[in-house]
Amino acid sequence: MMRVVVSGIGLLGPGLDDWAIGSEHLRHPDAWLSQPTAVPAPLRLPATERRRAGTVVKASLVVADQAVAMAGLDAAQLATVFTSSTGDPLNCHLLCEALAAPGRLVSPTRFTNSVHNAPAGYWHIACASRAPSTSLAAYDASFAAGLLEAAVQCLASGAPVLLVACDLPYPEPLHALRPVADTFAVALVLAPSGPGRGMALAPVPESAATPAGHAGLEALRRTIPAARALPLLQALAGSAAAGVLLDGLPGQSLHVEVDAA
Repeated sequence: MMRVVVSGIGLLGPGLDDWAIGSEHLRHPDAWLSQPTAVPAPLRLPATERRRAGTVVKASLVVADQAVAMAGLDAAQLATVFTSSTGDPLNCHLLCEALAAPGRLVSPTRFTNSVHNAPAGYWHIACASRAPSTSLAAYDASFAAGLLEAAVQCLASGAPVLLVACDLPYPEPLHALRPVADTFAVALVLAPSGPGRGMALAPVPESAATPAGHAGLEALRRTIPAARALPLLQALAGSAAAGVLLDGLPGQSLHVEVDAA
């Protein structure tokens, strides 16, 4: 198994405004109330860029900043892995509308935001970072695929890596085909060693994923791809050693063992 250290965490989701609030609710889920996710303005982006950016960019940057601040690292020096199953659903919807219209006119801003690595691009430009970056998607396994990729890069390079996962709901009619309940974003700074919470991970043959352990949180886990991270986040929020299985690529699960705090 690969061993890494989680030195920073960012979180944003229904009733989970940040890691400080979210970790308390994950430890004591009976006090958690599901409320629509409110995405704050990412302060790292200038006002002009905030107006151009979609919600997936804003939510991704908000949790990335939380995780980097907690880790106490220089964002410009961090390699990144950004993962999302949905990308920017509203932008996809509006592009489809534009292409279905007689003029088929697409604005340059909308085209720019259509690429899957748009959140990574906004982040690295805002941080003035030339560090390596990977953007990927793996349907419901997108978080696990991103976590595995980030851990491999972290150990291969011997340097910390920032992982960001974010998913949003689609507008209708796409929502009927791919129902995603709400916006959910999570960021982890993984380091090869040093202060933080140790964990080991490895792909294993496919098995039932670990549930979130609370009916409302489990509903989020099942209906938002990025929220597949919830069992791992619950383990990181607690103090005891814990093992979880995350939904992985076809035929696989991702087994993660979290050390005691």
